Amino acid sequence: MLESFFQSISWPMEPPPAYGMFHILFTLIGFAVCGFFAWKLRTVNDRAAGRILFFCGLFLAVSEVIKQFFYYFVMMDNRYSWGDFPFQLCSIPMYMCLIAPWLKPGKLQRGMYSFMVLYNLLGGAISFTEPSGLLHGYWFLTLHACVWHMLLVFVGLFLCFSKRGGNQQADYWHATWIFLALCGIAFGLNCFVQFGLGECMNMFFVGPGDSPIIVFKQFSQWFGWYINTPIYIFAVCLGAYLLFVLIYWIQNKKLPSRSKLTVP
Repeated sequence: MLESFFQSISWPMEPPPAYGMFHILFTLIGFAVCGFFAWKLRTVNDRAAGRILFFCGLFLAVSEVIKQFFYYFVMMDNRYSWGDFPFQLCSIPMYMCLIAPWLKPGKLQRGMYSFMVLYNLLGGAISFTEPSGLLHGYWFLTLHACVWHMLLVFVGLFLCFSKRGGNQQADYWHATWIFLALCGIAFGLNCFVQFGLGECMNMFFVGPGDSPIIVFKQFSQWFGWYINTPIYIFAVCLGAYLLFVLIYWIQNKKLPSRSKLTVP
């Protein structure tokens, strides 16, 4: 019954070209809608903000379960695709949006919010500049990927505009420690699945498999994953820092002081 349902919604499509009409319109309209609602909702109280985030997390979780079944029945011929396990960088907001609203206000909650501003907003936005991972041969997968990453943009903008994360001196470091911890967990999962189960998994693209990301894919092939991984992690952390500097400057009209930007 389940298999029949997912086969019935497996409508094929010619993958839309990068910077074609579909890609450009979805990106422009999506960013405009996300920015508008994130700005309009910036003044809601913490309880309402928690509900908004929890609803976003619930939507992501339900859509992810559907995607996992789609891969199992349609793409993988009744086999589980470990490479599509939901623990990539852009999967993390699904968990954080469900967990963070229930936490007491403090470093952990603000760290999660800052992570979704500095790392997931960045990742969601960048994915639309290089959309190969968004545009698939099935309508469901293409729409799922595009809506998912656009929702990351909304969540990041909402938390940024409401100043719940990503705009204070310590926010960058708290978010970065979370990112590094998640990289460690992802590497452990990759090793367990690859060497323990004999399947392919490359969560967070930190190895031991080669990275599929443009530029870093070449680094992996030329120098090995163990050289590429620290370069990749540094590049992501640098991108998040530059976004933090931009947010800090916009909200304070000055650059963050290096003397105050210390590791907490």
